[in-house]
Amino acid sequence: MSADHYFTAEPAGPETRGRIEFSAAGRAYDLAVARGVFSAGRLDPGTAVLLRKADLPTAATTGTLLDLGCGYGPIACVLASEAPAATVYAIDVNSRARDLTAENAAALGLAGRIRVCAPDEVPDGVAFDEIWSNPPTHVGKAELHALMDRWLARLTPAGVAWLVINRNLGGDSLHSWLTDRDWDVQRTASQRGFRVLRVTRGRAKTD
Repeated sequence: MSADHYFTAEPAGPETRGRIEFSAAGRAYDLAVARGVFSAGRLDPGTAVLLRKADLPTAATTGTLLDLGCGYGPIACVLASEAPAATVYAIDVNSRARDLTAENAAALGLAGRIRVCAPDEVPDGVAFDEIWSNPPTHVGKAELHALMDRWLARLTPAGVAWLVINRNLGGDSLHSWLTDRDWDVQRTASQRGFRVLRVTRGRAKTD
């Protein structure tokens, strides 16, 4: 029996393959998935809510976007499809997830604009105009907070982060924690038990 989790760096269990189909912003997607990667059986409900309720980028969007905890790449592929003039970083600690994201990006003709890498491989000088994440709540509160601190700090001054989190897995407490850290947080939607949070730099973060 495998002890792999979706946040395992090198999954040891068998790479049982499958495919997931979904639509976002009027486009259909058919992506490869595998065991040992987050939500390999279906598009995660939280991700579905995020893609449906947050303000997706458009053809006019430029700059650098981040899919934080990309899994097999559904968010990254949607961002790159909707914003062809932007560069999308897709990062994950899970090597199998990164391989799947790269494969899915290539299959959709997006490989040139989706940069798949491990977190420590992102160049230090890169800042993000948008961060998108269905963060890994099961890593524990301390790890989740460290993750938010690390990557939200790399938002550009006018940047925005879109987060989705289950209300029963700390959605409201994360909102409060971010506010206490001087981020400007708006709950823009609530659906199927998930909170969609829009996070920008507060006054203390820009002074």
